[in-house]
Amino acid sequence: MTKPRVVIVGAGFAGYHAAKTLSRIARDRAEIVVLNSTDYFLYLPLLPEVAAGVVEPKRIAVPLTGTLKGVRVVIGEADHVDLQNRWVGFTQPEGEKNRLAYDRLVLAVGSVNKLLPIPGVTEYAHGFRGLPEAVYLHDHIVRQIELAEQAEDPAEQQARATFVVVGAGYTGTEVAAHGQLFTDALHAQRPRLGVRPRWMLLDVASRVLPELDKRMSDTSHKVLNRRGVDVRMGTSVAEATCDGVKLTDGEYVPTCTLVWCVGVRPDPFVNELGLRTDRGRLVTDEFLNVPGYPEVYAIGDAAAVPDLVNPGKVCGMTAQHAQRQGKRVAHNIAASYGFGRRKPYKHHDLGWVVDLGGKDAAANPLQVNLGGLPAKAVTRAYHLMAMPGNRTRVTADWALDAALTRSAVQLGLVPANAVPLESTTPEVTTRAR
Repeated sequence: MTKPRVVIVGAGFAGYHAAKTLSRIARDRAEIVVLNSTDYFLYLPLLPEVAAGVVEPKRIAVPLTGTLKGVRVVIGEADHVDLQNRWVGFTQPEGEKNRLAYDRLVLAVGSVNKLLPIPGVTEYAHGFRGLPEAVYLHDHIVRQIELAEQAEDPAEQQARATFVVVGAGYTGTEVAAHGQLFTDALHAQRPRLGVRPRWMLLDVASRVLPELDKRMSDTSHKVLNRRGVDVRMGTSVAEATCDGVKLTDGEYVPTCTLVWCVGVRPDPFVNELGLRTDRGRLVTDEFLNVPGYPEVYAIGDAAAVPDLVNPGKVCGMTAQHAQRQGKRVAHNIAASYGFGRRKPYKHHDLGWVVDLGGKDAAANPLQVNLGGLPAKAVTRAYHLMAMPGNRTRVTADWALDAALTRSAVQLGLVPANAVPLESTTPEVTTRAR
């Protein structure tokens, strides 16, 4: 008899852990196929450390082949789902069209950059969602500092040494915190650079990390202030130009760097499926099933899963929910074949960690608020525990960064036009927050 085939679209936190858990449960009783645009799982929380030169890019790219034992990996971008005939159409890296038939389908397509109708942003800003963007930002920062050192005009020097981050959520706060330390280190190596690099963090919210506990927000804000980051709450970008940004308070800031970290939205692929959505996310029941299609499941950022802990709401777009939904959907799929019993998805947040670079972090494991070195220890332990591979290599990078002077060169591997803010084929469609 032919084995049933389970196709998982997406290999972010949700899809990766769905495949890994199901391969352990199925034990060769089912064919498991992962369809993803890249051949690796990207550990997104460490992207700021890649941009700051703390961790090498390959460290946070965990290969799918080899770590997902018993799982067939297909590289391609999903572009169609035939729900009646049960197949997924996709485009392979070199443009060839193909399709995969399925008995069970898991949609874990994730999210992409959230865009706002602000003039000039799509032309002059860069997002921070994937590995190419982090590598590009690292090179761009080094290049701007080098050009600032060479500039004869003080105005040009200041503009090149000014870095603007929009969005004081999880990602934006970490980018600004790591960025200030990184450029301070570059400044110390360049005695001819007469100005200290300046980082600005903007958000329309009333405080940094508005989605987290206020005590974590206060801890992070104090660290940013101590480092000299210009934190502007209640302020955002009104217009972006080729040589600066106009703020909503009327001030014009000359700069060559605009990093867009305002959040994410569900992958637009969801809207093409013809299924019921809630604010762009696929509606599911508490068992992660798509109503009307018992063979179809949706998890992660692209799924509006009922939050049983907070009745009337849906689960947040976070790595904790995505990873645990992936594990739960694997068990529920196994139950659909008679192995075990399906259960509703229910999860209490275990706390949050925010790495602020250097010896600083903010964390509240099990609602215990921490700062400084204790928070740093918890944060790094959490990341090592959550990473499905490359732990030793990441630990080695951390140790080397603590012991040696950070060297920085621009390799020019990723040009600016390769990482546009808005793209119809995003390099990564999974979120880790």
